[in-house]
Formats: sequence, structure tokens, C-alpha cells
Amino acid sequence: MRTISINYAEPYYADTARKGIPYQYAGKFVQIRKGPTEYLVFSPKESTRFHADILERFCTERKIHGAYNSQKKSFDILDPAWVVAGGGKFEIDRKKKHIRLYDNSMAYGKFDRRGLKEKILSIAEFSNYKVQIE
Repeated sequence: MRTISINYAEPYYADTARKGIPYQYAGKFVQIRKGPTEYLVFSPKESTRFHADILERFCTERKIHGAYNSQKKSFDILDPAWVVAGGGKFEIDRKKKHIRLYDNSMAYGKFDRRGLKEKILSIAEFSNYKVQIE
């Protein structure tokens, strides 16, 4: 399975906050799959309040059809080829080269830990990071 990291930290800090990406930041992430590709989509806590907002942005940018459920608690992808595997929170320390994934998403449940450390290390951005999964 190919793993792709999408990190909304750069657009948030550069465009909205108008400053550089801090060495340490935290937020939420969702784990999404389509066929042999898995996406880990990270968003800083200052940028995204809910996991559903991350998924909505991801889908909007890629023109993937989706909608909020009737209670507006989750954003659902309408194409059955896409699967939201779960979500959680993250902490990244770019100076210490450390990433921590933990907790869960109230909308999508706990992320899938199986092989996740190896998947993260296969991403160029994190290839020499220490990965902590809780």
C-alpha cells in the first residue's frame, strides 16, 4: 500500500497565520483509503476544530463528492471506493524529528494502527523521524 501525507500546516501557517511553521505543533488527522493508496491528512489545531472539517477540505480539493450526515457530526464520502479508516490527534516536533499519533476521532473512530509506523517511515517527510503510536 502506498501512503501519502497531506499536511495542512504549511498553508495554515503561511496563508492564515502569516508566519513560518513552528518547530512544534499539534492537531488532528484522518486516515483515508482508496484502493492501494492510504492518505494521512494532518491539520493544525488552530486550523481545524473537527475531524469532519479535515475530511471535507480533502474532498473539496479533490472534487470527491461528500456530505455532512443528518446530525452534522461527520462528513461522509459518497463514493464507496473511498474509506475513512479513522482519525486521531498528532504532535510533531520538527527539531527533534518526532511524531506522535494518539487518541481517536469521535466521528470516525480510532485510526488503524496496523503497519502504521512503517507506513509513516515510508513517507519522505517522516523517513528519519521517531514514530510514537498510542
